[in-house]
Amino acid sequence: MVSIPAYTLNDGSALPAIGFGTYPLRDDDGTAAIRSALDSGYRLLDTAVNYENEPEVGEAIRRSGVPRDQVLIQTKIPGRHHAYDEALASIRASLTVLGVDHTDLHLIHWPNPSVDRYVEAWRALVTAQQEGLVTTIGVSNFTERQLHRVIDATGVTPAVNQLEMHPYFPQVEMRKVNAQLGIRTQAWSPLGKRQAPFHELPVAAAAAAHGVTPGQVILRWHHQLGSVPLPKSATPQRQRDNLDIFGFELTAAEVDAITALGRPDGRLFGGDPDTHEEM
Repeated sequence: MVSIPAYTLNDGSALPAIGFGTYPLRDDDGTAAIRSALDSGYRLLDTAVNYENEPEVGEAIRRSGVPRDQVLIQTKIPGRHHAYDEALASIRASLTVLGVDHTDLHLIHWPNPSVDRYVEAWRALVTAQQEGLVTTIGVSNFTERQLHRVIDATGVTPAVNQLEMHPYFPQVEMRKVNAQLGIRTQAWSPLGKRQAPFHELPVAAAAAAHGVTPGQVILRWHHQLGSVPLPKSATPQRQRDNLDIFGFELTAAEVDAITALGRPDGRLFGGDPDTHEEM
């Protein structure tokens, strides 16, 4: 089984350098795919209330036989639950649905600035952490201004900020912001989904040079940038391939060439946190 390195977060907890994205895995097939990921060696599972698959994540862990304290469950508060009391209720509901007594990481899914209650949701996460309902707290899709608002309001800095990040949208500026604040960047859609740049010369050339797949090159690119990618696959062999990125190293030139694939319009669906909202 692959040995996965870990980062130490700003709250002292450890985070595996790669995790498993579970959207949109549901029902029996979803449970089987998540269990297969655990069998392959993944120990960080990323879910959310809005993915509607927290029950499958909990069931997959129970069926896997992997001890609960060896699996990190990460889930997210949806936009409709940003009010303080509703956010706390959402956290507790996730624990019930997952069948656990705490989550390892709990994030705000989107800031939803038009509603402008994400600071309340952050206060609720701080409370939940103090009460032992959550080990580590963070955010997803937050801008620099939004990060500073929650930090200034509470004195507590998110441990992670999960962002859309892939070669066509490498998040150069937000990665700098996160690093300056001591926040670890996580990447959703790390391969770029249907727009995955497997055919692009910097990716294909690096794959040929290192004898690996284009997908492994992109995930290794994330790792060398300090980002924690969260790839999703229901296929056991691809799950194993996606995890097997620690036995080779890209050159600095290869990393830079892949980053240079970034485009101003590189987002997958226009998910700008200043305008895009999900309830």
